Amino acid sequence: MRKKIVAGNWKMNKTSTSAVTELASAIVQAELPESVTVVLHPPALWLERVAAIIKERINLGAQNVHPKVEGAFTGEISATMLKAAGVSYCIVGHSERRQYFAESDAFVATKIADLLAVGITPIVCCGESLTIRENNTYLAFVEEQIKACLMGFTATELAKIVIAYEPIWAIGTGKTATPQQAQEMHAHIRLILEHLAGKDIAAQVPLLYGGSCKPDNAKELFALPDVDGGLIGGAALQASDFVQLIHSF
Repeated sequence: MRKKIVAGNWKMNKTSTSAVTELASAIVQAELPESVTVVLHPPALWLERVAAIIKERINLGAQNVHPKVEGAFTGEISATMLKAAGVSYCIVGHSERRQYFAESDAFVATKIADLLAVGITPIVCCGESLTIRENNTYLAFVEEQIKACLMGFTATELAKIVIAYEPIWAIGTGKTATPQQAQEMHAHIRLILEHLAGKDIAAQVPLLYGGSCKPDNAKELFALPDVDGGLIGGAALQASDFVQLIHSF
């Protein structure tokens, strides 16, 4: 059975120690189902503080990584450093990294390789813009993205990743893919994985939905046959909303 995962991406929010402590503490003190893997992705500055609060109850995630072990890369953090800080999951290929920092599929692939090398699970993001959706080329676009990021990996390596589908047109806009749209894309992603790694591996890889997922729509989305949880943005910044999402399976 595939993991059920709810991952909270705090992005560049929670700018004080008290805010970070309050949010992480409220989540870790809540009654959480053992059947769901919960991951918190705070800003890099707060990784060790959050790690001390959540301890072994919740998984620690990073929002970004640089694909070099060390060197003259000002402002960057390596997979080895993240591992030392207690990180077990890391987001790569997020649409905001692609848009604002011009990260390519090839660059994302190098990040995936470095994370796997140190035992951190990559959460690999993919998704289309509104223009691509309206042009009805979204399935081909996401397929190209995934293949460009994952083509060089073995089936054994692909079994260790998570994929998050984030329709860019639904991130922070209040729009959400309909259950039919979400299931269509997740089923398509699983078929792509089957072509890359075989049916058995494709059936193992958790697929997350990310795009204005909230308590009022999560239950319907998480009930879809190929949706295994969510990569949550705005709703992860309120403990009550995030905990409710975790209980949406």
